[in-house]
Amino acid sequence: MAAGPQLVAFVPSSDLTRSHAFYSSVLGLRRVEASLQANEYDAHGTPLRVTLVTDQQPSPSTVLGWRVGDIRVALAELSTQGVEFKRYQGFNQDPDGVWTAPSGSPILRRPRDTTPPRSGPWPSSPCGAGWCCCGGSS
Repeated sequence: MAAGPQLVAFVPSSDLTRSHAFYSSVLGLRRVEASLQANEYDAHGTPLRVTLVTDQQPSPSTVLGWRVGDIRVALAELSTQGVEFKRYQGFNQDPDGVWTAPSGSPILRRPRDTTPPRSGPWPSSPCGAGWCCCGGSS
């Protein structure tokens, strides 16, 4: 198959300053463009545009996810950045909050706020960007 156009990921945000603090300082993504309407980051070769949406409603499901080589290392690194991980009723999570998906992959999910779930086990976040680390090692 021939290479096609590059994927660009879009995430809505009601607060670009707050989102920048998260994507840049916590996740370590380099901002490559900033305007009044959006910030664009280099997400390890994939452009990520965090776009201002003033009437943004939280997403009821995950918007972004990352595959990581070792979920325990990712958990430790994010914890040192002040990220707190949430536990969910009905999920058989270990003491670190990691659970195993039916595929056998270890999963760690952390919403950006503490809003209770609107439907199902996945809570929403104020900028629509709940996320998870999907690791190959537990």
